[in-house]
Amino acid sequence: MLLKTLSELNGTSGDEKEIRRTLATELEPFVHSASIDKMGNLIVQKNPQISGPKVMIAAHMDEVALMVTSITSDGFLKFQPVGGIDPRILLSKPLKINALMGVIGAKAIHLQKPKEREQALKIEQLYIDIGAKSKEEAEKHVKIGDYAYFFTETETLGQGYLKGKAFDDRVGCAILAELLRRDYSINLVGAFTVQEEVGLRGATVAAYHVQPDFAIVLEGTVSAHMMEVEEGEWVTEPGKGPALSIMDSSTLYRPQLLRQVIDLAEKMGIPYQLRRGHSGGNDAGRIHLTREGIPTIAISIPCRYIHSTVSVLAEKDIENALGLVDGILKAIPHEFSFH
Repeated sequence: MLLKTLSELNGTSGDEKEIRRTLATELEPFVHSASIDKMGNLIVQKNPQISGPKVMIAAHMDEVALMVTSITSDGFLKFQPVGGIDPRILLSKPLKINALMGVIGAKAIHLQKPKEREQALKIEQLYIDIGAKSKEEAEKHVKIGDYAYFFTETETLGQGYLKGKAFDDRVGCAILAELLRRDYSINLVGAFTVQEEVGLRGATVAAYHVQPDFAIVLEGTVSAHMMEVEEGEWVTEPGKGPALSIMDSSTLYRPQLLRQVIDLAEKMGIPYQLRRGHSGGNDAGRIHLTREGIPTIAISIPCRYIHSTVSVLAEKDIENALGLVDGILKAIPHEFSFH
């Protein structure tokens, strides 16, 4: 399964090469051209000879991770997050740094003062233990600026669920790769973007270069569907279908486009949900502002525990998102208009 392969590879913002290489190899037989721009985006194209609207589908390759910022005299690694990570989820988590395994440590609870036990640990109080006895020994294997990645195997969970690392946004990449294996009667561009987690940077460059007439962003999005969270704060629910964005922190989505997607989903019998929340953002935030403006929609897969060492999603949401985007592409330009 491509999603499992992509999920277990490492590729944080600025270090997406393993993901890019794997996708380029997978898609080579199915696309007319593939190129890597100066930011590191992988841009693949099908049917460039077909006149009419150019459609770009974007999914970002990068994931949240950690960067080594210093090495102590005892051989422990201090770090900072790359992308948005809650420090509360980090303690005792296994990591990979280059070819090494490591674990995130902190002062043992037995040694903490009563007030310390009442407070969540901050990044500054954590370190990565790679088993080194000194700074000199650690420096033989790790240097400042190296990335540390969460270590999680992708596996089935219960009935119809998957757990794994970096579903934000390897799930979007896997769906886009499957779409690019199929045939459509349109000029179609796939943009596997970089550095989304640190400011939507790759999408800015990709959209400016591609100049699409219409863009679809495939994303993994937050789901707070869990205990002790009020229903109004769930945002999305795994298993209820792909989530359509109305607004978020970087985009107000065009109502007439959203209406067309909803009408098509209902016509095809594909379940969907509206993303009930306005925090966060995705590559649409830069794409829709490019040049003269680009009509853009976002279709997302709900993921519990996003931006952590492991996320959970429903497999049928992937299938339904794939079916919905497939339907949109087949309906362009006759039944689906983005003007």
